[in-house]
Amino acid sequence: MKMAKELDPRVRGFLEASDRYAVLATIDSDGRPLQAVVWYLVQGDSLLVNSLEGRRWPANLRRDPRFGVTVEDGMDYVALRGEAEVLHDPEQAQEDIAAMARRYRPPEIAERMIEHRFRPQRRVSFRLHPSVVTPHWGID
Repeated sequence: MKMAKELDPRVRGFLEASDRYAVLATIDSDGRPLQAVVWYLVQGDSLLVNSLEGRRWPANLRRDPRFGVTVEDGMDYVALRGEAEVLHDPEQAQEDIAAMARRYRPPEIAERMIEHRFRPQRRVSFRLHPSVVTPHWGID
């Protein structure tokens, strides 16, 4: 696994904004792209994503770790491409989805989702290591 490309401060600040979602593109077994909107966390120079086991995009990343991600805010966006690393710890995957719920939802809703929705599920996390980071600032 290659090291992730270093995120410059402006890109990191953009990605860490609390109201951003990512569109994750993976490669289906027939070679066609599959896109999914996902929650994420910035960890170092990588993004952490998490899914319910059994969905197509995690299966795609296990088979072919190449990904593309776009995080947008109107005409400002950051596109990242690279390879995903599967994280095999189910307890950590539960902690990851809990952290994401707390990032994206108000506290009372997040805690309810964690307890009643996510805890009973089998979850998996992936670390997305970008090798290419392309920011686009619509108006500077």
